Amino acid sequence: MNDILSGSEWIYKKRLIGPNIKSAIETFPAVVVSGARQVGKSTFLQNEFPDFKYISLDDFPTLQQAKADPASLWIGMNRIIIDEAQKAPEIFSAVKQAIDKEKRNIRFLISGSSNLLLIKNISETLAGRAVYFEMLPMTITEMEGAIDVSGIFFDLWKPDFQVKEQEVRVVDPLLFMAKGFMPPLIQLSDRKNILLWWEGYVKTYLERDVREFSQIESLIDFRRVLESLAIRTGTILNQTGIAGDIGISQPTVYRYIKLLEILNVIQRVPAYYRSRTKRITKTPKVFFIDPGLSIYLAGYHNEDALKKAREIGCFFETMVFLHLKVLSELMAPKANIFYWRTTTGKEVDFILEQGKNLLAFEVKLTQTPTFNDIKNLLIFIEEYPQTIRGMLIHGGNSIKWLHSKIVAVPWWWLGE
Repeated sequence: MNDILSGSEWIYKKRLIGPNIKSAIETFPAVVVSGARQVGKSTFLQNEFPDFKYISLDDFPTLQQAKADPASLWIGMNRIIIDEAQKAPEIFSAVKQAIDKEKRNIRFLISGSSNLLLIKNISETLAGRAVYFEMLPMTITEMEGAIDVSGIFFDLWKPDFQVKEQEVRVVDPLLFMAKGFMPPLIQLSDRKNILLWWEGYVKTYLERDVREFSQIESLIDFRRVLESLAIRTGTILNQTGIAGDIGISQPTVYRYIKLLEILNVIQRVPAYYRSRTKRITKTPKVFFIDPGLSIYLAGYHNEDALKKAREIGCFFETMVFLHLKVLSELMAPKANIFYWRTTTGKEVDFILEQGKNLLAFEVKLTQTPTFNDIKNLLIFIEEYPQTIRGMLIHGGNSIKWLHSKIVAVPWWWLGE
């Protein structure tokens, strides 16, 4: 949901990706919007497309009709929203037939809490007929209601862009990390209520969807894999290590990780390399889509415990990943996100690639960034001179040039 409670009124919060989806549905017969439960897909579609017929397959009678005779759901309509579409795979063939029959006279907005691109038979059915978007938890910019799709992030790709050194507002990253970025959380301030919400999220959505989507041997084992991944967010994925730590077979761990990807709970970030002869680590990193979920599952239930957590830097990196991922989705074509690491341990946290252009990001949970923090960025820029600039993302409130091609900025600033 995108609705935020203010006093006694509900306020709809617009999303950065909204204009891109609106533009796409004018051109393409089908637009698919995937994203985890509770990121706000349904509220977004109903508020931004009020002239479309809304069909939710979360409604059981509607789901039964969709499985028996899907085309009957939109008789006489040519603007249709199908929500939670993954629950009735039969509906995709009917959508394909309707598009082929009506040509350009029909439009479908299809949403799902599963990553429909990862479900082979579904993505193949709509091949050439649909474009895909991913809706993620809200950024701080969206939460504050000050979205601007022509913001600073796009300027960063311009070689001549300069920003003035300055002190800006202080935004405590720990408060946002610990709460999370799901829309329903914005109205909550009491820590106990936030924990109750996350507890309900895991039980009501994740565990229920896991049961519906896959025959798993044990919800207890699934929860153990989930918690083991939570303390590994922002690190190189080691499925063998997870299996050994919690005493579950590696094939089972692999299956649960794949399921979490399909449910949009975690994402892999591949390693960046251009030359196959370079000694570069090629195993992907794994990130939770919301740092609040990983912190909850890791058992850090108050701010004091979080401050002392050895994984706090990885939780901060996970929050930055969320913001970079949202912003990269706005570009046309979308920017791809990687990380870079040599076999000797030199690492740059994020590499964004669009065409032949690169941006490099180092993430440090510090309030006082220094030249010493950018050594790996300098190594990467020297090896890849096509890098437009490097960025040091930190937890303080200063915008500061550390090198002619590297600027340090606060974590929230990119979305301005």
